[in-house]
Amino acid sequence: MDLHPCECGSSDFVRRHRLEQRGDGIVAVYEGPCTQCGRNRNFAFLMADEIPPPPPAFGGPEPSEIIDPGEFAEVASDVSRRAGLEILNTPESEHHRHRGAMAYAVAAIEEVLKFIPPGQDAVPASAFTSEVGKARYERDRGKFDRDILEIELRLTRQILADIDEVSPPPGGTGPRA
Repeated sequence: MDLHPCECGSSDFVRRHRLEQRGDGIVAVYEGPCTQCGRNRNFAFLMADEIPPPPPAFGGPEPSEIIDPGEFAEVASDVSRRAGLEILNTPESEHHRHRGAMAYAVAAIEEVLKFIPPGQDAVPASAFTSEVGKARYERDRGKFDRDILEIELRLTRQILADIDEVSPPPGGTGPRA
């Protein structure tokens, strides 16, 4: 929802959530007024049959039908860049504050990898359906190669492990499992 702002440009809206039965499926509906201009915003998502994994994961084993790989890559890049800058500018004892952001970046990269079909080495051009995704793909197609994505995932997981090693959460006694 944050990836698709209102016509006025704001992504913020007062979200009300409900579930609806539509045909054989259950749909999660989010709607409410834009906090900037007051226009009603409405999003409906068909729920998967399986129970989704806990956050920060985004979904099950299949690629998203709502968010394209370029949008996930944009989220991963933005979140990890901001958290990385914060980590560089804070003492190690405070790095735990950025763990959630880095875990979110890991989950976004994992989502990009789901778009690579079995037996192929890169996300196909046809997987990019949003303007943001298409632009990111056109800007740097090589970043959607399996090898590059796996390196990015490994490095981001390592940052997460480093956070756990040097900065346990408040009240924690050591690294997380």
